[in-house]
Amino acid sequence: MIRIQNRASVREIILDRPDRRNALNPEMIASLTLALTEAGAASDCRCIVIKGAGAHFCAGRELAADLPRDLDSVLAYDDAYAAIFERLHKLTKPSIAVVSGYAVAGGFTLAMACDFVIADESAKFGAVEMNNRFPAAVNTAVLSNLLGPRRALELLLLGEITSARTLFDMGLINRLAADADELAAVETTLTAQIAALDPAAVRLTKETHRAACNMPLADALTLGKQLNALLLASGRIDEASRAFTARRKP
Repeated sequence: MIRIQNRASVREIILDRPDRRNALNPEMIASLTLALTEAGAASDCRCIVIKGAGAHFCAGRELAADLPRDLDSVLAYDDAYAAIFERLHKLTKPSIAVVSGYAVAGGFTLAMACDFVIADESAKFGAVEMNNRFPAAVNTAVLSNLLGPRRALELLLLGEITSARTLFDMGLINRLAADADELAAVETTLTAQIAALDPAAVRLTKETHRAACNMPLADALTLGKQLNALLLASGRIDEASRAFTARRKP
């Protein structure tokens, strides 16, 4: 139900349950977490892509009658689900959600938890849990870190289906394509750009960005100053200067 494809330095993780709009059952949840862990550890992987098979990205967690009900099993089930987003948050390699069709409930959360989101005009997003009288719990944590409080609460409370164009205007989507063909071209270009970057520089940027988002500006500036000192001590800045003078790549 999870397929892995390797393309140069790009690891594609494909949610492969199109007959259920790629809804996440327990097996898929465990497989997705494992796939993210393996991609994060793979030396030949510089960029991680998550996409859905068929016409849709993901309809979220499957609400089935056989879900656990006793407390210990429920906690274990939710720990497994939350592990997906913990892995995505801690990855030192950039992740990209490629979205067509529906990305709703947990599928909306999954897309928003990636570093980048690219989508075509067909894509529809929504925290639709509220329509079933329960909150989009994990997405509340994700969206509240991405949007201002008023816009985040609007998306979370109303449970409306929202167009990709609207989310693009909000700054939640990085690239918006007209159709599937253009989306594939955008994906190819963006993944190639990311894969061409220096892995250590990408890791340091992601780690600093993640830390700075939770710091007062004064502390974040101190972190940036310390990173500059590390780069100077490592010789990377000196090498960049020599390469610039010699008109070559460092």
